[in-house]
Amino acid sequence: MLVTLMKAKLHRATVTQADLDYEGSIAIDRDLLDASGILPHEQVDVLNITTGARFTTYAIEAPRGSKVIGVNGAAARLVQKGDKVIVVTYGMLPAEEARNYAPTVVLLDDGNEIKKAA
Repeated sequence: MLVTLMKAKLHRATVTQADLDYEGSIAIDRDLLDASGILPHEQVDVLNITTGARFTTYAIEAPRGSKVIGVNGAAARLVQKGDKVIVVTYGMLPAEEARNYAPTVVLLDDGNEIKKAA
């Protein structure tokens, strides 16, 4: 049997921009993608800590070092600049492997600098 587990998350990211007119997705600084293991075009859930809103989209790469967390398209109606969010990805593993699996968790400060990655 396969079980779905958290693969990785960016915890307490700060939204730096919301662009309703962009075609969709969430732009994430390449450094943060690398630290978390989230891939460009990978499906992500975004959990808005500030408002409680939740939505699914896909990650795209923002310039390395930019600290950008930019929500685009229709989902931009669910966030505002300055909101705190959690960006989560999931994967499926056989139950036996899942027992020993540890996801990647990247904790961010208010400026989207990495405080801790594990």
